[in-house]
Amino acid sequence: MQHSTLWWLMAGAMVAAELVTGTFYLLMLAVGLAAGALAAHAGLPITAQLVVASCVGVAGVFACHQLRRRRMAAVQPAASNRDVNLDVGETVQVGAWNPDGTAQVRYRGAQWTVVLRSGPAGAATALPGTYRVAEVVGNRLVVDAAA
Repeated sequence: MQHSTLWWLMAGAMVAAELVTGTFYLLMLAVGLAAGALAAHAGLPITAQLVVASCVGVAGVFACHQLRRRRMAAVQPAASNRDVNLDVGETVQVGAWNPDGTAQVRYRGAQWTVVLRSGPAGAATALPGTYRVAEVVGNRLVVDAAA
């Protein structure tokens, strides 16, 4: 059996394993194995085939890892992400602020505790009125003054 056939069989097994597990990293390793097969077709010695396969596979895994890390860093936390939490961006009417920097509002048919995003110091100067929900932390709405 030729070396290229073994490389293609290993690449196919890696693709099958990727389909079962759903990890994109195994697909990058399969690309490395396919590069080893192409190196075998080009007539390179087995050591060169191994070097080509490992370099391409490791480069693919590293590129996937970097791309995923960049994407995850750009994602907003769920508490303040409008795509995850539909309360973000909605407005509430605050009738009066308590001395501790909280207020009670009726929102979506329930009583909610509201805190100003700037904290209790900002609530001392906060006035009753319309506020926009910036994030939801537990059972509290964190709000900013509506523009």
